[in-house]
Amino acid sequence: MKKIFGVIAVLAMFVAGSSCKHKSTVMLSADSTVVDSANAPVLTFESQTYDFGKIKEGEKVSVSFKFTNTGKSPLIIQSAAASCGCTVPEYPHEPIAPGSGSEIKVVFNSEGKTGLQNKVVSITSNTIPRSSEINLVGDVQSAQ
Repeated sequence: MKKIFGVIAVLAMFVAGSSCKHKSTVMLSADSTVVDSANAPVLTFESQTYDFGKIKEGEKVSVSFKFTNTGKSPLIIQSAAASCGCTVPEYPHEPIAPGSGSEIKVVFNSEGKTGLQNKVVSITSNTIPRSSEINLVGDVQSAQ
């Protein structure tokens, strides 16, 4: 009798565990509606890295990272934060419809910076995963 109950318990755990495998990831969008991973927005950049080459210390580099929402629901960027105060991102605050695009403008001020640089901008949005990055790289040469 104990063996029968043991077999039933093992079968019950197996059935319960296997039923979870078919669920897709679910998230809340910025307006608190439920979005599954198949319908989530997707942030697709034309390029995630900009190489500004060699510049003199004190010069500013400005670049626009163009992107498209290749997902199936509106894309909402909640924040864009740079790895240091010398890099300032500007991002769209309005929702980006599926199939539409926009850009994130980034300005890097090389004042007080020399040598190889890799400035990272972290973007938080309602995508899955919620975080993505863009980079500015290059070589700042001493102004002397």
